[in-house]
Amino acid sequence: MEIRLVNALSLYLKVTIKPILVKLTIKNAAGIALVIACVFGALDTAFAQAQKRRVIQLSGVVLEEDSAANNSRPLAGVHVYVPKAGRGTTTNNMGFFSMPVLEKDEIVVSIVGFEKHTFTVPEGSPEYQTLVITMTLDTTYLPEVVFMPFPTEEVFKQAVLAMNMPVDNNGIDKRNFNQELMALMLKTTPMDGYQNQRYYLDQWAGSANNRFQPVSNPFLNPFNWAKFFSSLKKDKKKK
Repeated sequence: MEIRLVNALSLYLKVTIKPILVKLTIKNAAGIALVIACVFGALDTAFAQAQKRRVIQLSGVVLEEDSAANNSRPLAGVHVYVPKAGRGTTTNNMGFFSMPVLEKDEIVVSIVGFEKHTFTVPEGSPEYQTLVITMTLDTTYLPEVVFMPFPTEEVFKQAVLAMNMPVDNNGIDKRNFNQELMALMLKTTPMDGYQNQRYYLDQWAGSANNRFQPVSNPFLNPFNWAKFFSSLKKDKKKK
């Protein structure tokens, strides 16, 4: 159909335009037809190559490398994607992922705080491919910075030598062992991270043990009342 259209155009130009322009128009039409044929040929070749690439179900587990404990644990929320295709997935709480890919696809595995991993799906891989990926911490060391409340080291030494601290022969300030102050610090100081963790684990273990047991009311326990009255008697005797 395109060749007929070019011939009709050349016949029309024969009637209205000079013969020299007719030759130029025919050459331009032939060039355009050649370019179109090359473009369609390249598209057909690319489509054929894409059709030859097999679909592979890529699955795996992403682990966090723990050099201190010499073991690895699952890492959740890791991005596993193909940048060129614009598709991907994330790992679940167990570090597992599964996604369809093509042969020779470039896979990127990344998460904040860890080094990015990149690998290519090899040609001839089995239909179901399984991987185990270990992520390495991306540690950045900053230069050391020392903050001092004094402008120079000499001024700091003079201030330390001029201090008059009330210490005993052992070099301990007795005011630090004030009973009232220590009791106030014990009541007002919040728990640190380790104590919070232990408290949560103890509560979780208690709830797991009492899961299938009847929950008792401590106010209805006669032994608790006996302990309470005995403690009151001891307090009265001390006074």
